[in-house]
Amino acid sequence: MDSAREQPLFLQLAGAIADDIQRGRLKPGEALPGSRELAECLGVNRNTVIAGYGELAAEGLISTRIGGGTFVAESVIAPFAAHAPSAEYPTYPLTPPVYRLPPISAPIPGALNISNGMPDVRLFPAAAMARAFRRAIGQRGRALLTYADPCGHPRLRKELAAMLARTRGLPVAPDNLMITRSIEQAIDLVARMLLQPGDIVVVEAFGYPPAWSVLKLAGARLMPLPLDDDGLSISALEALLTQQQVRAVFLTPHHQFPTTVVMSHEKRVRLAELAVRHGFAIIEDDYDHEFHYAGKPILPIASGVGRANVIYLGSLSNLLAPGISTGFVIAPAPVFERLASLRAASDAQGDAAMECAIAELFEDGELLRHVRRMRRIYAARRDTLAASLTRHLGSAVTFRIPAGGMGLWLRVDDAIDVAAWSLAGEREGVQFFDAGRYEFFQREQPFMRLGFCYHDETELDEAVQRMARALAQTRNGGVRSTRNATIQTTQAISHG
Repeated sequence: MDSAREQPLFLQLAGAIADDIQRGRLKPGEALPGSRELAECLGVNRNTVIAGYGELAAEGLISTRIGGGTFVAESVIAPFAAHAPSAEYPTYPLTPPVYRLPPISAPIPGALNISNGMPDVRLFPAAAMARAFRRAIGQRGRALLTYADPCGHPRLRKELAAMLARTRGLPVAPDNLMITRSIEQAIDLVARMLLQPGDIVVVEAFGYPPAWSVLKLAGARLMPLPLDDDGLSISALEALLTQQQVRAVFLTPHHQFPTTVVMSHEKRVRLAELAVRHGFAIIEDDYDHEFHYAGKPILPIASGVGRANVIYLGSLSNLLAPGISTGFVIAPAPVFERLASLRAASDAQGDAAMECAIAELFEDGELLRHVRRMRRIYAARRDTLAASLTRHLGSAVTFRIPAGGMGLWLRVDDAIDVAAWSLAGEREGVQFFDAGRYEFFQREQPFMRLGFCYHDETELDEAVQRMARALAQTRNGGVRSTRNATIQTTQAISHG
């Protein structure tokens, strides 16, 4: 412990012990030194140790027996241990049901797809990537093309771990960080490692359908819970936990997808406490952390003291391009060992050449310079889209300007038939749709998500003007569609 640091000594002590528990150095049920013994060993006041133990006990990481000592809590790593399938939910057949995405209209020549949430590939540093790839192949060609670590190239793991520790406060080292081909592969590995058929996984009522499909393929029973103004409803989760045994919670707390809301620090702490108390895992998908435009982003759940049950996922695709879909996963030591074994069995080679090229971009600073450029550009595009919506659509839509992310979440006036508006939009050369494809039951919704990264400022303004012309057609009776009226609790997300 370092008395020169701003963090109090008792919190430093609690953090150090929590890290040892997370990494598996301290096992469930293992005895900890007495407060007097540990204080003498560390050369600190006994009250410092008592306060540190109190912090760990509040997080559910340790338990104290009167007259019997202090021990690592039995439930800390239990959520990740192997377990038998539930008798109530027998093994699924070979073709378990999956979440089917609604069809997306084919691109229309000349149309502007304003629902596209991808980064603008025109800004991709292609020349720098080509140089990095040539250097990687030229310097280490034989090794890269013949052998690879299934957990990812060591150079990229080292660079990425350093960036995540510096920018996201994550206690990560290369040996508990795995590089994956995509974030979907990371979710798939975690799901196959963690879940048995019939396990309940809580998801957000609006979310990322490909992730839901991956979880279902592992046999999960998905349980959608509503969202409110700062993310997943923790009170709804607490109510569910009194009735069901939950195996995992999958969520996007930073910029919730698709609504863009940010989960508060207080909620994240409550969720972490619930995970330890009830023995479930938190699968934290932090897909676009770098694109935060106002103030400092809230640190991930995986960076807090209650991180013992958190598996953290991320992606580089939004930093670079969708075609470079490299993802990563960070997990506590016992979990990581099982993930590594699973990865070695299913994809032993990975993509060492691409990983080494990305490491080159890290090492020469090009990737971080690119991220800073994108952050400035996307912030300007966000503001342009917001201004265009206000100017051309007025009260037809309401929204809040998000602090970060890659899109705006809009509440559409109840008098507007969104499906009809979308059809009219295709005739005007602009593609958008209601948020039903993001809602768990795929019902039509009076919301929509519009992306602002894929197009420049001129294109965004033109797209909104086309939306306005399409809306005028709809209001004049030129296009009709039937709206599904079954819109329930998820209306709490409205930013209007």
